[in-house]
Amino acid sequence: MSGEEDKLFGTLPDGRKVFSHSIRNGNGMELIAIDFGAVITSLKIPTAGDFTDVVLGFDTLEKYLASQKLPAPPHFGAAIGRYAGRISNSKFTLDGVEYKLSTNNNANTLHGGKNGFDRVLWTLERKTAESLTFTYRSADGEEGFPGALQVWVTYTLTENNSVDIHYRAITDKDTVINLTQHSYFNLEGHQADLRNQELLINSNLLLEIDRENIPTGKVMPAIKKGMDFSAGGTPFFGIDDSFIIEDNGTAAATLTCRKNGLRMTVFSDQPSLHIYVGGKCFGELQGKQGAEYHELSGICFESQNYPDAPNQPGFPSAVLRKGEEYTQHTLWTFEQT
Repeated sequence: MSGEEDKLFGTLPDGRKVFSHSIRNGNGMELIAIDFGAVITSLKIPTAGDFTDVVLGFDTLEKYLASQKLPAPPHFGAAIGRYAGRISNSKFTLDGVEYKLSTNNNANTLHGGKNGFDRVLWTLERKTAESLTFTYRSADGEEGFPGALQVWVTYTLTENNSVDIHYRAITDKDTVINLTQHSYFNLEGHQADLRNQELLINSNLLLEIDRENIPTGKVMPAIKKGMDFSAGGTPFFGIDDSFIIEDNGTAAATLTCRKNGLRMTVFSDQPSLHIYVGGKCFGELQGKQGAEYHELSGICFESQNYPDAPNQPGFPSAVLRKGEEYTQHTLWTFEQT
């Protein structure tokens, strides 16, 4: 590791050091990520002669660690795995073998368990002027999942002001996998709220869920839940739903800020886009630059497979076989309207 853009961000309780890494494109767009959780801590977009940091986050490693102890950890900017979303009753069966997972959300497993990929130290494997590649090896049995899994995530800035996110993974034993990225966006700036922003989702269907946010196995019209954004609408607190993306060749969603004209478009090769509005830190932690995050601070676009797919035979398969390679591709584009 070298260069002035690689800086010490903090030290974990066990003494391991965490570094931050900065990349820029030719337009000055800048992304900063840290080794811990492969977290994107800052994303500055050119806006009308200035730069706007459009993602929520913290200034220190200590606050990222403290946020994991909040009643509802926000997972700001993190790589999520081994399995994004919930797995019901913290177990699944694969090839006749039942695997019991760590429990961290009522009786269920959320975002990989008590020590998911957002809570581990990744290794910066490769850095260029416009890209960062982090890797992590998850041991066989970690959080209860079978197989030693090697996973990579690459963040790339393009010259048209996009962030290209590419995951890949291989395993030495058949397993299940579902990776995503958990950045919270606010196009007016991370200290603002979402009231001046317009959300459009290229879907009018979502997964029906029970009281614990576990899919029932059924699909329902988004309008029945007051979540139809197919013609646009203002994001509101309470959105925590998986929208079915049937056409991966078109934009899954767009977010437009009416105040500064910045627009974000989300493309993905995944079958669902889980959208979550929030950012609340329960008055216990301040965000970057002393920001007080709340229930309308940011919106997540979690491109992924369906939650609980390992327990739902009608859902797209989440199985990764030995000898195969898992890939996942998401693109965030930013433009001035």
